[in-house]
Amino acid sequence: MKSEWKKDTLIKYIDLIGGGTPKTSVAEYWNGSIPWLSVKDFNNDNRYVYTTEKHISEQGLLNSSTKLLQKDDIIISARGTVGELAMIPFPMAFNQSCYGVRAKDGLNKAFLYYLLKNKIKELKKITHGSVFDTITRETFSSIVVDIPNYQIQCIIGSILGGLDDKIELNNKINDNLEQQVESIYNYMFIVNDDPTWKHGCLKDLVNVKYGKDHKKLADGPYPVYGSGGIMRYVERPLYEKESVLIPRKGTLNNVIYVNQPFWSVDTMFYTEMKIPNAAKFVYQFVKSKDLASMNAGSAVPSMTTDILNAMEIDIPPAEILEKFEAIVAPMYQMIQRNNEQSGKLATLRDALLPKLLSGED
Repeated sequence: MKSEWKKDTLIKYIDLIGGGTPKTSVAEYWNGSIPWLSVKDFNNDNRYVYTTEKHISEQGLLNSSTKLLQKDDIIISARGTVGELAMIPFPMAFNQSCYGVRAKDGLNKAFLYYLLKNKIKELKKITHGSVFDTITRETFSSIVVDIPNYQIQCIIGSILGGLDDKIELNNKINDNLEQQVESIYNYMFIVNDDPTWKHGCLKDLVNVKYGKDHKKLADGPYPVYGSGGIMRYVERPLYEKESVLIPRKGTLNNVIYVNQPFWSVDTMFYTEMKIPNAAKFVYQFVKSKDLASMNAGSAVPSMTTDILNAMEIDIPPAEILEKFEAIVAPMYQMIQRNNEQSGKLATLRDALLPKLLSGED
């Protein structure tokens, strides 16, 4: 019964842990075995964060204000990009732009994660700071929460966690499939590159097209892609065939393969294939390049059609492209099915979250 839930401020149920950064001038503090988190490592919708861009040493941990979070502690970004959230699968250190959140005795750790996830919008509304939005310790004192008994906490954590577990499994399967495709691509087109193949440019394989603004479109069934993936769904597609999407501004290396009708935002290029069975080959080729190093912008990283069109490439004959397509197409299809299932599971999870946390029957 909701009447039996306890209402109190969030801070009474958690311990907040501050982070820090070892001196970058001391080489011995870095490139050790301890993962060191910053917000760029967990700015996605995944429950757990498994990898970090940087690592520190034991000396770096001991000689700085950073702390070590333990399994199933929570990391939350507190400055700049506020409110990104993840659980910790094994001990990790973290920087001062984040807080570690640890459940006190009597609070289920998975329940706390979903409780915080449900309160993110409220947390963001009461951030402080003139230049950067900032979550402070006082922010957590301002949030009022309803807490059920421990058994109910465990049930809620298990229901929502089960959905996230399946999403995580799909992600791992897709990672494995993508590695297999990459290995096949490398074997067929890098290791066994044939000197008799035509040497050309990317423009020989694709037409690079500009995406368009989507803001005036009504909602609908067609996905809108930005460099971070699907942003929303709209009433009509911009393009209906297989395509490779390439960022025009911002994070240039986030290349996306699409095989369904879609809309691409105006900061993304999309591509029209000029020959059959080229899309997956083009995707693997472009994805293997460091587009960020080809940046043509000054303040904002930028890509141009001239740079893309001029990218040199050895073009295999039609029968080789057809063979590659036949081998990898089933893997691409499985990846797409897993992504679609994960999207539905995430929608279900997000619908259940406020209901379960409000005590609705």
